[in-house]
Amino acid sequence: MRKLWAPWRMEYIQKPKKKSCFLCRVIKEKKDKNNFVILRTKKTISLLNIYPYNNGHVMIAPKKHIKSPDKLSPEEINEIFSQVKKILAALKKSLGPSGFNLGLNLDKTAGAGLEGHLHIHIVPRWQGDTNFMPILGNTKIISQSLSQTHKAIKRYL
Repeated sequence: MRKLWAPWRMEYIQKPKKKSCFLCRVIKEKKDKNNFVILRTKKTISLLNIYPYNNGHVMIAPKKHIKSPDKLSPEEINEIFSQVKKILAALKKSLGPSGFNLGLNLDKTAGAGLEGHLHIHIVPRWQGDTNFMPILGNTKIISQSLSQTHKAIKRYL
């Protein structure tokens, strides 16, 4: 039997969950390369998910720490969806996916790992990108490093 090692996942699985908001930390730090930020606007930020479901998994969030979309201003809504549009185009050019999943997880019961700071997920998809590994091996294969993905997407933004 072969083993596929994904040691970066263990850090996420085992580390205690912080009460602080990592999105607010990234927004304040302005260490965009280290935090895999791909785009900032006046009201929003977009960054790679460091524990991705698939290669190129991006999260887009308002800079304001809010939980619900009904608290967004019209300007924030416009900037968020403008970023969705730009990032979809950049992902198509840089990674060539054949489709995307876009989603919001609102509250813990809906799967939100970060309940307090609203964010949209963009997950690139490819024909045949699902297989037996997540089910039988409890392992997801990510085919490109975060730094390589960050560099590829940034080239088109």
